[in-house]
Amino acid sequence: MEDLIQTNYALDTFYFLLMGVLVMFMACGFSMLEAGMIRAKNTSEILTKNVALYSISCIMYLLIGYNIMYIDAGGIFPSFGFMIGEENTAEQIINGTAGGVATDHSERSDYFFQVVFVATAMSIVSGAVAERMKLWAFLAFAVVMTSIIYPVQGMWTWGGGWLMLDKVDGGLFDYQDFAGSGIVHLCGGAAALAGVLLLGPRAGKYGPNGEVHAIPGCNMPLATLGMFVLWFGWFGFNGGSELKLSNVDEANAVAQVFVNTNIAASGGLVAALLLARAWFGKADLTMALNGALAGLVAITADPLSGSAFWSMIIGAVGGLIVVCSIVLLDKLKIDDPVGAISVHGTVGIWGVLAVVFNNGDATILGQVVGILGIFGWVFIASLIIWFALKATIGIRVSEEEEFAGVDISETGIEAYPEFQQG
Repeated sequence: MEDLIQTNYALDTFYFLLMGVLVMFMACGFSMLEAGMIRAKNTSEILTKNVALYSISCIMYLLIGYNIMYIDAGGIFPSFGFMIGEENTAEQIINGTAGGVATDHSERSDYFFQVVFVATAMSIVSGAVAERMKLWAFLAFAVVMTSIIYPVQGMWTWGGGWLMLDKVDGGLFDYQDFAGSGIVHLCGGAAALAGVLLLGPRAGKYGPNGEVHAIPGCNMPLATLGMFVLWFGWFGFNGGSELKLSNVDEANAVAQVFVNTNIAASGGLVAALLLARAWFGKADLTMALNGALAGLVAITADPLSGSAFWSMIIGAVGGLIVVCSIVLLDKLKIDDPVGAISVHGTVGIWGVLAVVFNNGDATILGQVVGILGIFGWVFIASLIIWFALKATIGIRVSEEEEFAGVDISETGIEAYPEFQQG
């Protein structure tokens, strides 16, 4: 029996770590997607943002964020134990006396899996503010976002806080969000929206009479590859949220999550492609890419409860919503170069609401309160931080720097120097 307990513990820890690696690979996907969807003259800067934000997320979440998010589950500073080398022993696991955040798997694996989610939320912001934000203002925001803003609403939900308490534990709402349509994606979308509203649109994006001028990305093959990398990493995002794999029921659940995740992305892409063809008269690749991501975001709140067919419908609705949202935001002159606010914010709301259709534990009240709580906190807190940065160091590059491209002013390195005219 002791050997079985240790084997299950080792298997679940390994599974958790492997799923975390898949989610970490999504950082590569975000980098490629964003680099392909913007102009060549801003590529090095957006890549610098992505590599830096990932590193900042890992550091700040270890030192501060993880301790805020799981303050009730693992003592006052739950990450400090494994920071100095402590870990649950085999004897504690066997006797059921293990403490801390994780008992079915290593606490270190729990931190690793959670921190790549934090980096994902921050990556959403990167694409929305691309091509005109100062690099160091963005990185300063990343420090606050990953150490305080994200962990606070994470504590409300996955940390055992007020949003996810069921009635047995004295809760009122019992918000349901399996892998984070709201906790991760709506959070990132809300932070991005706050930044974009203060930042303003790119020069030349909107005409004086309200017309929208398309600003094509420089590398559609790279953007497409980035989308597929994100699709690939999403199996870790949703599959890892099952948390364990060491028995028949859990293994079957993981398989269901994988199937539902995959078919939702497929439904989202096809729906967005068809709507774009009917609306614009062309098969718009960028809408298809965002449609796949919208399907993934939509199913993330509950990739387990529903059937594969129902998951395809949820993803398809997400694909339709994202096309409409991108067009609407342009009408409102909210400039989002990669469609991040629509994909993760607007569709994140749909994903949270869709849970009530196939999860008997979810209620409309609980889901709506969760949406309002997460969006309200993240948007207002982000708006305050963005405003403070704007009033101090500034958040937008000069007109001359934007025209020349932020690669020159912010990094001093052009991504494609051999293609520049002398």
